[in-house]
Amino acid sequence: MINAAGRDIPEQIKGIKDIKLYKGEFAYTPSTVKAGKKIRVGIPHTDKILENIDASIEKIGLKDGQTISFHHHLRNGDYVMKMVVERIAAKGIKDITIASSSLSPCHDFLINYIENGTVTALESSGLRGELGKYLTKNPQALKKPVIIRSHGGRARAIEAGELHIDAAFMAVPACDHLGNATGRKGKSAFGSMGYAMIDSAYADNVVLITDNLMEDPVYPYSIPQTDVDYIVKVDEIGDPAGIASGAIRMTKSPTQLLLAKYAAEIMEQTGVLKEGFSMQMGSGGASLAVAKFIREKMEKQQITGSFGIGGITGIFADMLKDGLFKAAYDTQTFDTAAIESIKENPNHIEISASFYANPWNAGPIVNNLDTVILSATEVDLDFNVNAITDSNGICMGASGGHSDTAAGAALTLIVVPLVRGRLPMIRDHVQNVVTPGDSVDVIITDRGIAINPKRKDLVEKLQGSSLPICTIEELQKIAYEFVGKPEEVELSSDDKDIVAVIEYRDGSIIDVIRKPILD
Repeated sequence: MINAAGRDIPEQIKGIKDIKLYKGEFAYTPSTVKAGKKIRVGIPHTDKILENIDASIEKIGLKDGQTISFHHHLRNGDYVMKMVVERIAAKGIKDITIASSSLSPCHDFLINYIENGTVTALESSGLRGELGKYLTKNPQALKKPVIIRSHGGRARAIEAGELHIDAAFMAVPACDHLGNATGRKGKSAFGSMGYAMIDSAYADNVVLITDNLMEDPVYPYSIPQTDVDYIVKVDEIGDPAGIASGAIRMTKSPTQLLLAKYAAEIMEQTGVLKEGFSMQMGSGGASLAVAKFIREKMEKQQITGSFGIGGITGIFADMLKDGLFKAAYDTQTFDTAAIESIKENPNHIEISASFYANPWNAGPIVNNLDTVILSATEVDLDFNVNAITDSNGICMGASGGHSDTAAGAALTLIVVPLVRGRLPMIRDHVQNVVTPGDSVDVIITDRGIAINPKRKDLVEKLQGSSLPICTIEELQKIAYEFVGKPEEVELSSDDKDIVAVIEYRDGSIIDVIRKPILD
């Protein structure tokens, strides 16, 4: 079956009950009511604190075949998932689905638990590291393909009841004895708990795992005691070096700086850069570097932006502190400077993943974006963007908020080098579609800038510009002149070799990742 992104989707996929084809950015509307949470009764003067993780598994009555969730605010410094999965395996519990908001290389240990049958399914925003390589080459290791969702799509799936969580094991840097928790305090502080908020609000059982159990009440809190069943104190929930290793530094790469300069120029020349504008920058080198050029233009023109959103870095936190923006809406805090900001600055506002990007609520903040600057692993002639597989078809990235912000923003800019590792980044067709071309307005490379022909208004505004405007086909031709046309990666046609299903933010299937046939 061919969907609206031009991708061939099998009529049947192992383990997927409802094959809903992607039909366009806003083709589907909800046909269900918001999911409810299991009602529990808190007994007066009951102590929620348990001796260890084993006790929490026993208390919630975890069984074979259930779904557990984790969040990824600890990023590559996470210890909690391993602690929990080890104890589940030790108890002989099998056939577990792990639904984490994302996965990092520190979760490569899951390979062992997939092989012994403890973990049989994964749902995540992405796959990286050795785990990504392993599942790409061994898709039948799981009972069904990995479900890849955007951050907004995951919040939607939880609230719509499509992703039912039996038990959420939430790492928290600080909580009190009643279960009020925050990410702002403690030796493992990581800032916003935007993803954990959704899991805690909808899971049947919620276990907080902390290395900072406080006597004093925690306020303001990100997770309230009313959502929390049990608390387990451990020595460490994560490695601070993997959580936030200082300030994210501005790139010195000439290519990335050029991409950033072009992005800032486009924002200015299209009229987006004006009083009260809003934006999101990614955490990649080129995206971060945009801040340098935007700041210069804002100060010169005495412009104040309304807000920034997404994963907030210290670079944006400085712009907030200096009055260049009025607010920062933070789902995930990316470095120590931004963590300090969310602690101290009342205009640095913590938000849930649903508030951020869930397409099925009355007002996700992405809908108010004027512009977003995003990166890509590759793009194609139809302006589709891949952000999850590399040139060999190996899973090494994530959907994240890519499709969410691209759909919501008035101007979506994709920054990507024309050539990376002697491979052209503009393909006839991307290996996998994460964000459809209908959501993409401009592709910026170091050798030229292509405007989506559907955006006739942008073409008109940039006519006669000093910027190197050209067609997407011309950009591809330049790349081929440099490095030649690459050979296509051969993919398995066997539907048993589907590695992952990529959901669009509305739950429809925009693509499938197939096992590459490698030498």
